[in-house]
Amino acid sequence: MQINLDSIKNLMGFFSESNDAKKMNRIAKTFAALKTQNRKALIPFITAGDPNPEVTVQLMHQLVHSGADIIELGIPFSDPMADGPTIQRSSERALKHHISLNDVLDMVAVFRKVNAGTPVVLMGYANPIEALGYEMFASRAKSCGVDGVLIVDYPPEESSEWVQCLDRQGIDAIFLLSPTTPQERIQQVAKMAKGYIYYVSLKGVTGASHLDLQEVSSMLQQLRHYISIPIGVGFGIRDGATAKAVAGLADAVVVGSRIIEEIEQSSSAELLDNVGSLLSTLRKAIDEN
Repeated sequence: MQINLDSIKNLMGFFSESNDAKKMNRIAKTFAALKTQNRKALIPFITAGDPNPEVTVQLMHQLVHSGADIIELGIPFSDPMADGPTIQRSSERALKHHISLNDVLDMVAVFRKVNAGTPVVLMGYANPIEALGYEMFASRAKSCGVDGVLIVDYPPEESSEWVQCLDRQGIDAIFLLSPTTPQERIQQVAKMAKGYIYYVSLKGVTGASHLDLQEVSSMLQQLRHYISIPIGVGFGIRDGATAKAVAGLADAVVVGSRIIEEIEQSSSAELLDNVGSLLSTLRKAIDEN
């Protein structure tokens, strides 16, 4: 019997790739699939519980139906320092319904009963996490189907224990970088971050304007000297033209304030359709690259 060494090598390679794929979480699988299609990720942000708790999971499904690749789900907080007035109002509306971190996790669990494939990233601030505790949060987040967590006010210099706790549960610790981030911190984040980097495209809070695409392009080139995981760009993306331009530079386009505006300006009867129409427009523009 003649043994074909090339066939054995190919078979071993197949099993190795299969095993690697099994180890990948939903975020990594999503970016890998998009890369094979030469497409960029669309990552919309909504605040859990806004405008009311009953509609959040419906909105999540609508976002996926309209072209979202990853969903960022905001944890309502009373003092969201990085957020502009639009997202601040969304937190206020959610908090009027007494939405807690546990409620947000429950919403993800309900979403997962129907959707097992779309990555969900929680985004918020340290206080609710500290109140629940790292281990309890990470365990609950894993059981509910959370894929990544971005906590705005956890600096990388103080996040070693936090990152390790998430890593034990297979959850990605996602970090922000900005135009003013020093090189030393960029290198530190590059060693710790998983999933993707959220690059804040301008100085200021969410919802700000005056996006300088030339500056974004220059910064992304610098970041890629240190960072091997995908980079998503957010802040200041309000229309299809800007989304398309950013998609030509980055691996993902993150849109938050513009979606929240659509939510607060829509009647309950029109809410899902209006948000879906907006996201479909952004999706189409991004795919034109």
